[in-house]
Amino acid sequence: MASKDETKVENTQELQIQVPEAVQRGNYANQFISSHTSEEFILDFILASPPAGVVNARVVVSPGHAKRIAAALLENVTRYEAIFGEITSITPIDREEHSITH
Repeated sequence: MASKDETKVENTQELQIQVPEAVQRGNYANQFISSHTSEEFILDFILASPPAGVVNARVVVSPGHAKRIAAALLENVTRYEAIFGEITSITPIDREEHSITH
């Protein structure tokens, strides 16, 4: 009987990923909202430009995939900080304090 690691190697297939030209440029987001149901996580990426914002990308994933995304993002932040230094966190702005009235 094959070990778990041997089985994993045997079942691994190379997957070629294509990025359509319309997707290659990406979407800039400066806000993010995550919500979930028992079946899925909804990741909304938002371009906020006062006085409004727009969801410019929504990604829906399974809970297991959401956890893998979180782990991969943490790993990449750690690698980034090892090269470029610590990313400084800022506290969210108080929207009422910084609101623009016309």
